[in-house]
Amino acid sequence: MSGILELLNSPMGKQIIDGVSSQTGQSSDKTSGLLSMAMPVLMGAMQRNASTPEGASGLLNALSGNHSGGILDNLGGLFEGGVDQSVTNDGAGILGHVLGGKQPAVENALSQKSGIDAGSVGQILKVAAPILMGVLGKQASQNNVSDANGLTSLLGNMSGAAKGSKEQSLIESFLDADGDGSILDDVAGMLLSSGGKNKGGLGGLLGGLFGK
Repeated sequence: MSGILELLNSPMGKQIIDGVSSQTGQSSDKTSGLLSMAMPVLMGAMQRNASTPEGASGLLNALSGNHSGGILDNLGGLFEGGVDQSVTNDGAGILGHVLGGKQPAVENALSQKSGIDAGSVGQILKVAAPILMGVLGKQASQNNVSDANGLTSLLGNMSGAAKGSKEQSLIESFLDADGDGSILDDVAGMLLSSGGKNKGGLGGLLGGLFGK
């Protein structure tokens, strides 16, 4: 099972990056950089949501229903002539559910880190979120994921961070810096940290996780 960042480096990933890039008028390089930062954050937030029975049940229902992976079967059609409003509306709903009230802080922080304006970051994430759900839906189907344990394992494998691993603890601390259980509580401060000596910053996180 390939991780989400391996997917971004694949031919399908290039198609996704180029399509999202053309949708917003941002360069492919900047779009690629943004998605490489944003996708693991979204995956980590989904892992946190799926840690409750209600969250796991909701995500499993979504992956076996509207987000079973069909969106990936016609990526060319998805981006041709601009992404349909229904897709971006769906993406907005996913982001609202996964990120909650932290969404503006996440988008602003990603904007400053990527050099893409916050409005475009929001548009990119609205397109990326349904695609990410489609990837998870396809993987869930191929691996016969039907319960919370299987879902937790799938999300961990896709994010590249096994439960209990150093990478997983980094993502956990990234998503909830002050340990109060509030998802993405200090994400803006973490993202904007230089990451040098401060291992909690995104630079440290990405360096440790993705070799960048």
